[in-house]
Amino acid sequence: MENTHYISSALLSLDTLQEIISEHKSIALSDEARINIQKCREYLDKKMATNDDPIYGINTGFGSLCNVKISNENLSQLQENLVKSHACGTGEEVPQEIVKIMLLLKIQSLSYGHSGVQLVTVQRLVDFYNNDILPVIYNQGSLGASGDLAPLAHLSLPLLGEGEVNYEGFRQPARKVLDKMGWEPIVMQSKEGLALLNGTQFMSAYGSYILLKAMKYSYLADVIAAISLEGFDGRIEPFDELIHFVRPHKGQIVTAQHMKELLEDSQIIAQPKQHVQDPYSFRCIPQVHGASKDTIEYVKKVFKTEINSVTDNPNIFIESDVIISGGNFHGQPLALALDFLGIALAELGSISERRTYQLISGLRGLPAFLVDNPGLNSGFMIPQYTAASIASQNKQLATPASVDSIVSSNGQEDHVSMGANAATKCLRIMDNVERILAIELMNASQAIEYRRPLQSSEFIEMFLKSYREEVPLVKEDRILHYDIEKSVVFLNSFLIDLED
Repeated sequence: MENTHYISSALLSLDTLQEIISEHKSIALSDEARINIQKCREYLDKKMATNDDPIYGINTGFGSLCNVKISNENLSQLQENLVKSHACGTGEEVPQEIVKIMLLLKIQSLSYGHSGVQLVTVQRLVDFYNNDILPVIYNQGSLGASGDLAPLAHLSLPLLGEGEVNYEGFRQPARKVLDKMGWEPIVMQSKEGLALLNGTQFMSAYGSYILLKAMKYSYLADVIAAISLEGFDGRIEPFDELIHFVRPHKGQIVTAQHMKELLEDSQIIAQPKQHVQDPYSFRCIPQVHGASKDTIEYVKKVFKTEINSVTDNPNIFIESDVIISGGNFHGQPLALALDFLGIALAELGSISERRTYQLISGLRGLPAFLVDNPGLNSGFMIPQYTAASIASQNKQLATPASVDSIVSSNGQEDHVSMGANAATKCLRIMDNVERILAIELMNASQAIEYRRPLQSSEFIEMFLKSYREEVPLVKEDRILHYDIEKSVVFLNSFLIDLED
């Protein structure tokens, strides 16, 4: 089927993930995935029938209860109890877009045939995804080690007919939706609950979602900065490739090249300048935006590896005839990457707010606060306050979560990543940057009007024309909250090609 993505061993890239999401593709298990899942389950069933030795999480308790042996007749109840007891999430609901990515990534991880789940279990997750039956999950409760236990327990509850789901626009009991679809609850077999709950899909889904936005807003940060530079009557020399080739960080070179392309054939940038230098927030755009681009590239590599990995425990290796208990659920790689990404995004917001401040300061022939009759009109005075407040909050949110650890499970789980906290606050930073850039766009688009009749580049003029259809020029004071919100919507609607 043309609009179906088949889950297989082929690498899942962020570009493919974006395509699946944006094109609303359904998913299906490939023949390869189905065989892998079935072979692993058959191997585990045979192993359990012929082996009385304790195997962690399969016929033992969990965490610090790992030495408690469970009888064979209670193995199904053991897994069901695990899912129910671990559903201890609290806080805000995870956005449904991220829940859907969690489902996809959990299916991908289980499809490799190292987890021991039933085919019917994975197929039910596929059915949830394709029918937009999205489990209600909460954003607090995971330590980011032993996997995202609490969030993944809430993801798994509807398999048992427990918990709640969002379906057809309503939050409702999962059992009610299963009845409507004519589905019986899954009867869990040995290890299945642990396979579902161990894993990094909460952190991975958040990170993937943020990265897709970060790549877009890294591009838009350049576009908006170019408009600000034009409004501030800035100089083109800081973007000359000669400067950047003698300090050849990739992101710096790419940003400088992008800025020159954005400003190509601009009458404003070409006019003679009375000032010798621009402030750092303009002159150092390649260095600051570029460093954030390089960070995004690093984080993309980490997450590309993670979303193509097996992250539950224990892992089953049929060819080697072993079941190994290890620590692939530990979120340390993601925690560090998410903290790094949060810092890089916060810096995009920080330098953006500084450009906004320069634009309203009455410099270079611009009126104070970018409005006629300043005094009678406050103009763009207060949006800068808002941007400054948000930028300051981002500095607080950018404090790393990964440097913390709290002992859990009676000392058995004595070092945890806190990657889930890194993930949720990184999303908050990303949303904040979106608003800071929206405010800069409001100011930059206003400032550039004071350079008329000179024209900017063809691209920038087209961009501004589209923006002005949503947010008119400010001629006298009005409620600017609505302009900020419309600017956010405008930026969200802007489509760019993402290269993975």
